[in-house]
Amino acid sequence: MSEQNPRQNTTFPSNGGEAHGYLALPASGTGPGVIVIQEWWGLTDHIADVTDRLAAEGFVALAPDLFGGKVAHDADEAGKLMTELPVDRAARDLAGAVDFLLTHDAVTSASVGAVGFCMGGGFVLLLAAQQGDRIGAAVPFYGVGPAVPDTYAGITAAVQGHYGEKDDFYPAAEARKQEEQIRRESGAEVEFFYYPAGHAFHNDTNALGTYDAGNATLAWQRTVDFLRAKLA
Repeated sequence: MSEQNPRQNTTFPSNGGEAHGYLALPASGTGPGVIVIQEWWGLTDHIADVTDRLAAEGFVALAPDLFGGKVAHDADEAGKLMTELPVDRAARDLAGAVDFLLTHDAVTSASVGAVGFCMGGGFVLLLAAQQGDRIGAAVPFYGVGPAVPDTYAGITAAVQGHYGEKDDFYPAAEARKQEEQIRRESGAEVEFFYYPAGHAFHNDTNALGTYDAGNATLAWQRTVDFLRAKLA
């Protein structure tokens, strides 16, 4: 069953009201802005930890709460929450998060980065396609789900993807087709990395047992380096 997640320490305007999220600031107090987009589990402690890790690397990181405080603890509940999430509403919440970061006093970058995992990886690509040059770097980790766009023509951001060769949810052959489609339709800089690992290999709390410490570390360092280069 889902439960309420206490990590809602900031609000920002969205959909004519307010959206919630978890905001982490770097020790310096300022830095490039990055949006962290949750897996289908919700804004979990793991996603908050990823947000904190980005802040520790010098970024102003915001994880919007797309499920309104709910987190899932089994795949059935997670699938239900994802299925019931209106993609258009979530996209507007994410656009509100972009607005929030670009006008935040702590953010030094002219565009923001977006990093997302599983369902969130799909939303990273949708956000980049919808927001154009307001997104400077897009990093989908094994992006799947209802938000994966049909066309990538609107993407101007550089894209760095991280996908597992043993991913049963999104086979590597499909990821390679997606990589080529993004490159062909957007004309943007695109590079996907493929790892000898399964789905959710970056999530050290995942219930699938597919966490891979070595590949997670490599993918994370590539992500941080990429964000620094593109958002400087």
